[in-house]
Amino acid sequence: QVQLEESGGGLVQTGDSLTLSCAASGRAVSSSNMAWFRQTPGREREFVAARRSGAITYYKDSVKGRFTISRDVSKNTIYLQMNSLKPEDTAVYYCAAGPLFTTAQAMDVPGSYDAWGQGTQVTVSS
Repeated sequence: QVQLEESGGGLVQTGDSLTLSCAASGRAVSSSNMAWFRQTPGREREFVAARRSGAITYYKDSVKGRFTISRDVSKNTIYLQMNSLKPEDTAVYYCAAGPLFTTAQAMDVPGSYDAWGQGTQVTVSS
């Protein structure tokens, strides 16, 4: 059973950078599609970024050019580098892992992932 543990959240100011980490156990990140989602109170969980095995990446339009998803296979960890943060990026960020057979069209769908972390809070002050 795969377990995911996020870290790296915090309180930052507009324009700052932050890197989130997601350490995986029970399944290799190289054997999974990995993603980041975020959620604010009263709203559905929304897709932020994903990486398929083979280095193909996907991003929510509003974070393209600012966020980068990457992985370190030796540490079985994925990262979300977030630059030029804005108040609207404030949310709880969740790491997710899913099977490789997920189609490209479904990479942004929460139901495509079968393992989730507990979340880490990111707050961007204006």
